[in-house]
Amino acid sequence: MQLEKIAWPGSTAVDAAALRRQLGAEGFEVWSWTDSPGADYQPHTHDHDESLWVVAGEITFGADQREFRLGPGDRLMLPQGTVHTARAGKNGATYLIGEKR
Repeated sequence: MQLEKIAWPGSTAVDAAALRRQLGAEGFEVWSWTDSPGADYQPHTHDHDESLWVVAGEITFGADQREFRLGPGDRLMLPQGTVHTARAGKNGATYLIGEKR
């Protein structure tokens, strides 16, 4: 897995159930998470690969000296051990977290 943002094509509405099924089919354990407006995560890492898929709101991740701003339907591939930060937008963010060990 490499660090990358996969932008939503914008041609269809975001279907959380379909995104959850896709993550599961890709071998991820999946759950939903909601951050309140402005929630802020300081630099940290994970001991597993993650795929984060925004269902509603907005969140910005900082990693590898870049910022990845994600809105509904956008996906972030976050490799194990990547130092990153996150900050929810003014309306918060709801997203699916896929975890793969």
